[in-house]
Amino acid sequence: MNKIAIALLVITFASCAKNKEAKEKVTEQVQPKKEEVTQSKKVLFVLTSHAELGDTGVKTGFWVEEFATPYYFLKDKGFEITLASPKGGQPPIDPKSELPDFQTESTKRFNNDKEAKDQLANTLKLTEVRQSNFDAIFYPGGHGPLWDLSEDQNSISLIEEFYKNNKPVAAVCHAPAVFKNTKNEDGTSLVKGKKVTGFTNGEEAAVALTEVVPFLVEDMLKENGGIYSKAADWNPYAVEDGLLITGQNPASAELVADLLVKKLQ
Repeated sequence: MNKIAIALLVITFASCAKNKEAKEKVTEQVQPKKEEVTQSKKVLFVLTSHAELGDTGVKTGFWVEEFATPYYFLKDKGFEITLASPKGGQPPIDPKSELPDFQTESTKRFNNDKEAKDQLANTLKLTEVRQSNFDAIFYPGGHGPLWDLSEDQNSISLIEEFYKNNKPVAAVCHAPAVFKNTKNEDGTSLVKGKKVTGFTNGEEAAVALTEVVPFLVEDMLKENGGIYSKAADWNPYAVEDGLLITGQNPASAELVADLLVKKLQ
């Protein structure tokens, strides 16, 4: 009897052990694996609110390609984009940038994108945005920034704060005009000793606006101590130096966006 009892106990314990092991396996299979949560990076786009090309009576604003190309380049990679401008609301579009000769895949996509158009029509005022809410700042060009964003104190302060907090600052074509009055903490120009590019004097002459614009982007960057370089007129060209990313012309917008993405990864 003792031997039989002992045998029954061994069988019972073995059965319990197997049941426990089976339950543990089932639990492992049923429990969902924890997925890695990657928070999307947030980029602030700042567009001009200036619509007049000097005293010529001609309209200006931002260049659509320089907005649409980086906008979709970043958005398609999961970046969250917020739009702002000095006055808020709808920023002026340079009418020339909507002509057939200047259409690209990104501008065509924008023309049919109601969501993007609605977002553009409701940009925040620069006074409403804070550096702490974003990972980078991007400035599309067009002639407008030469008049307003180069002198706008809110824009100047934002750029300085982004830079001070180790966050990238990107600008393309005429938008490097925003560095006209930006300073380092020691009072020197933000671009001093930095590799930069922007709309060339030759490109400005080609569009016959050398005598109309308040200053030439190429000359200003050099005067501020920037190490200016360029490609042949109208060729894609972008430069990265630390936190500063700049592009030469409309064709350089995707290069700037690509460098910004790599910087944020």
